[in-house]
This record gives sequence, C-alpha cells and structure tokens, in this order.
Amino acid sequence: MINKVVANAEEAIEGIESGMTLMLGGFGLCGIPEKCIAALAAKPEIKDLTCISNNAGVDDFGLGFLLKNKQIKKMISSYVGENDEFERQMLSGELEVELTPQGTLAEKCRAGGAGIPAFFTPAGYGTEIAEGKEVREYNGKKYILEESFVSDFSIVKAWKGDTKGNLIFKATARNFNPIMAMAGTITIAEVEELVEAGELDPNEIHTPGIFVHRIFEGKNYEKRIEQRTVRG
Repeated sequence: MINKVVANAEEAIEGIESGMTLMLGGFGLCGIPEKCIAALAAKPEIKDLTCISNNAGVDDFGLGFLLKNKQIKKMISSYVGENDEFERQMLSGELEVELTPQGTLAEKCRAGGAGIPAFFTPAGYGTEIAEGKEVREYNGKKYILEESFVSDFSIVKAWKGDTKGNLIFKATARNFNPIMAMAGTITIAEVEELVEAGELDPNEIHTPGIFVHRIFEGKNYEKRIEQRTVRG
C-alpha cells in the first residue's frame, strides 16, 4: 500500500527543482496552498519556475513571496490582480507573463488532466491571444486552438482530506483546485483536516485520491482577504 501522508510542507515539496512547471490552486487568496508556497519561498535556490495560477497572490503573501525572491521565471495566469511586484516585473520585462482568459485557463488545466492535448475555443479570437494559433470556423463562428496544460507538480489546498488522498473543498475555495489536482505529474494536497480513510462521505468527495500523491495537514492557516469590505 502506498503511504501518501507526509509530515509537513517541507517534506511535501521534496523533488521540486529549478526550471519545473508548477500548478497552484486558488483564486485571489482564496484556497491557495499557502503552506507549500511558504516552504518554497524558504528555498530561494529553487529558481526559474513556470507557475500556472489564476493570479499571483499579493505583494506580501502567496505567490507574491516567490515573485519577491525572483524564483518565478514565467507566470501563466488570467489576472495581474493586487500584486504591484507582479505588475512591475511584467512591465520591466523581468518576468515572462502569459495572460490567458480565465475560462480558457481553467479548461487548459481540466483538459490536461483528462488527457486531451488541445481544444478549440472562441475566447480570444480577434485579439493578441490568438496570435500564432490555428483558427477554424464552426457553424459560422471562429475558434482558436489552445494547447492543454500539464505540470511537473500540482499543489492544491483542500478543507478536508483522508489518508488515501480523497479531498473535499469548502465553498468558493474549491475554484481551480480540483482541475489542477488532475493535471499534475505529482499532486500535493495540503488540508485543514486530515482523517483516516473511510471517514469522509463518498458522496461529498470532490477529488478522488487516485489523483493525489502526497497529502499533509497544515496548521494555523491565515486565510487572508485581499479587499475586506464591510457595511458602514
């Protein structure tokens, strides 16, 4: 029987090397694998990473740590967001950025996990997104060919998981996590609560354990909010 449980984030990220491609779940700061990101930031010798994520966190949290350390060579994302350092590096040419429509980004990850190498989508036709890509017409509408994504490591964060790697995500923290979990050569899951196999309701599981290779229980999650808005 394969033991998927590791002690902590430091053990979970073993094998990640410079030049690799990583997928990282989350949307804004919601559902990001903050413990694994912090562990990577503590290893500045790991450089030239290509990171696939909806956005790059904020200046002082999430992927912002890796940007500050100059560990990321290329960001593939749909949103610059609240990260001034991301914007600065992109405009200065220090960071290679591939901006992708959000739905296309999600489908590129989902298709990669499903073993589909490419697909046609109307999103981006007639814009810079379509430059250099094959175009076909279906039912009078133009579509561009997008190649799917797979990664060396996919790093996701779930609410609950079991020792077999089965995962349950909570509310909007689900976002990109399930589809990215499917598309990693090695998938790491950090969870708020780790239970024994059989304790999770099979009808509630979002990601089957077959997709998860390493899992650990994180402690003291910050769960920061980018823009807190309250009633006056």
